[in-house]
Amino acid sequence: MAPARDVHQARTVQEYIDEIPAWADGTPASGAPMTPMQWRIWALASAGKFFEGLVVFMTGVALPLIVREFNLGAMEKGAVSAMPLFGILIGATALGGLADRFGRKAMFIAEMALFTLSLALLVVSPNYQYLLAVLFVMGLSLGCDYPTAHMVISESIPSASRGRLVLAAFGFQAVGALVGTGVGFVILANTPDLPAWRWMYGSAVIPALLVVLARFTVTDSAPWLAARGRLGEAERETARLLRRRPPYPSRVRLRRPDQTAGEGGDGGDRLFSRRYLRPLVLASVPWFLQDLGTYGIGIFTPTILASVVGAQPKYVRNLADLIHGDMLAAKGAALIDVLLLVGIVAAVLLVDRVGRIRLQVVGFIGCAAGLGLAALSLTLDGSGETLALFAGFMLFSFMTNLGPNAMTYLIAGEVFPTRVRGLGAGIAASAAKVGAAATAFLFPVLLAGLGTRAILLALVGTSLLGAAITWFMRIETTGVDLDSIDYGP
Repeated sequence: MAPARDVHQARTVQEYIDEIPAWADGTPASGAPMTPMQWRIWALASAGKFFEGLVVFMTGVALPLIVREFNLGAMEKGAVSAMPLFGILIGATALGGLADRFGRKAMFIAEMALFTLSLALLVVSPNYQYLLAVLFVMGLSLGCDYPTAHMVISESIPSASRGRLVLAAFGFQAVGALVGTGVGFVILANTPDLPAWRWMYGSAVIPALLVVLARFTVTDSAPWLAARGRLGEAERETARLLRRRPPYPSRVRLRRPDQTAGEGGDGGDRLFSRRYLRPLVLASVPWFLQDLGTYGIGIFTPTILASVVGAQPKYVRNLADLIHGDMLAAKGAALIDVLLLVGIVAAVLLVDRVGRIRLQVVGFIGCAAGLGLAALSLTLDGSGETLALFAGFMLFSFMTNLGPNAMTYLIAGEVFPTRVRGLGAGIAASAAKVGAAATAFLFPVLLAGLGTRAILLALVGTSLLGAAITWFMRIETTGVDLDSIDYGP
């Protein structure tokens, strides 16, 4: 098998990646095969999303124990839930944007190292203030991972499969959510005591450290190197990325991407020009709206189930009551989390066929329907209430990962040119986490003051608004060569 194009012609990195080889008789292959290095990059990026889902959703199980150990009130409880999200808010732009300056690989390693360190420090938290500080640092690392993980994948794989592979990696957030809830339950079952929450977080330290070490072995982003004018390095990294047996291409000769010609710097000033208003709104506002529901519902699903279904007594008399209620709620949350995984699988199968925009709009509408059903359940009695509540949350979990939770992440990493992609995707992720952090911080207070039904109905409205904004600001990026994205002078 050999390349189908002239080996002496200078091309962009993406054109080399998208190159479809031909058999000896000239028949083209069915597609551009993935190399071992491309699969390694994908797997290590997926690991970052797994750990995010693990620790964020594990918090839902750990939170009652943390509250009890440190004797926290409603506001302090909300701060514990919101602090990682506040860190993500800052880290996505402040650290994710550094990937445009220092490179994708450097930040890919740095953010995972910071996560591992914060995870280890979290296990030995001596007090509430220390706990908040470490959770914030952990959030910084997870925030950096939002744009960085997307870019290391999308800038190293074929355009035709970019959507499903990026989303498949993102889907490990749902796997992490399920595993985190499951690990929490198992640890509670075997260590029914307040320090159990420390074992929950501690269980991830060694796996995270192994991922840090493995990330040193990947290639840097050749499109980023080319955009910085470092063509020699970009050619070497492209050749290493595409190393196959039988080997092709036999030689890599790059041309500078047209939109980066003569440009330097980090691109921050250009990103905030009028020409980027539409992609900024599309990438940021729907993501903000969907995170209002996803994180609020996701983190506090055990709490809601416990209060509505009666998984714990009205008055917690002792630690045994607390552990028992937490375990029962964790079981219910795990059942709902399975639908997150099913939703992302559906998104992976459909994204490159149906398109990003359509799935995001349909997903937002489905989220509204699920939340509306959950709100309706609170007007029912007995088994009807329980059935409708679970059905509503399960529909929400499926539709959010089929649509907005997956598509907002994907779109944010595709609608910006290479030179400002890290900063643009980071700003979008930060905007999203404004909603996530605010929801997590205020949710315990609002739950006590307004009640579950009022909150659910408000989230129905934000979901419908997300669908409308997505449609009116739409930019479809399915199958688009990322090197070709630009919005004029």
